[in-house]
Amino acid sequence: MPKPPRKPPQTRKTDDLGAERLAGRAVVAKPSDPRQTGLFDQPLPKWVKPSLPTLVDKPPIGAQWVHEIKWDGYRISAYLAAGKATIRTRNGHDWTTRFPAIAAALPGLKARSAVIDGEAVILDGKGRSNFAELQAALSKHGAEAAVMYAFDLLFLDGEDLRAKPLEERRALLDTLLKKSGTILMSEEFTGAGAELFRVACEHDLEGIVSKRLDAQYRSGRVKTWLKTKCVLSDAFVIVGYQPTSGAVRGALANLKLARFDGAKLVSVGSVGTGFSDAVAAMLRTKMDAIATPKCAVPGLKTKGAVWVRPDLQAEIAYRGLTGSGELRHASYKGLVDA
Repeated sequence: MPKPPRKPPQTRKTDDLGAERLAGRAVVAKPSDPRQTGLFDQPLPKWVKPSLPTLVDKPPIGAQWVHEIKWDGYRISAYLAAGKATIRTRNGHDWTTRFPAIAAALPGLKARSAVIDGEAVILDGKGRSNFAELQAALSKHGAEAAVMYAFDLLFLDGEDLRAKPLEERRALLDTLLKKSGTILMSEEFTGAGAELFRVACEHDLEGIVSKRLDAQYRSGRVKTWLKTKCVLSDAFVIVGYQPTSGAVRGALANLKLARFDGAKLVSVGSVGTGFSDAVAAMLRTKMDAIATPKCAVPGLKTKGAVWVRPDLQAEIAYRGLTGSGELRHASYKGLVDA
């Protein structure tokens, strides 16, 4: 994450609290024979449905809230049991082989068992998470460059922590991750959430997530986690693309986008930013496989455009609509359900 130009007030320190909680934590059971460590630990669930934040217009106010950068990646949960690592998506799918570096780092943590909630991301040169690059890497093979920003700890050494307040869970997590270079602590900030939100938007980040310090961990959509986004973001149908005028294979000038108005597709313009050469090549491969001679949007004509079946949807960030209904300042974020 890029360092904000001005530090939000009262950055929270959890080092001492984490060490204190870890040292005094009650464990489900401790065997007297050290060779049988973990014998009576509570078995980990195969998958825990993640907690999801509710979208709001502005960050909440109050000392009971802490705030984090909203990472733009894949929501994952990391499971460690008997030295074996498993990475699951927000829908419970096993993606362990797709995030090899994260999986390899888990057995190195000083824990017999754990379940960690976080986000898998690939960072750009400015330290910002880039979902399109992550998606392009996953389309070819495992995303070896991906790291995990961890923000919650659900289980540790046989103990279910979900009923504990966020403050305690975060303190334990901070201590657990002290020496990990691939599973990183997602930094939290106290004080004015509006200030962190302003800084996040100035750095072209997606937004922030605010969480109540006293909240238990609850699966599903909750109001103790709130997200505030810097820009609008929606899924739009890809109906074609404009190749670049150069001879570089796989080059892409822009994507032609549309939205459904009832059963009919209506053009919302195009997007020409947000994808690197690697992402453009991935998109061209997918679109060329579904190319069609006729545009799916009635009456839409663009010289040199390649039309495709409306099978793909792209997540697009934008800052509103023009008077003619086209996206303003649109930027490609990634494919939906790719």
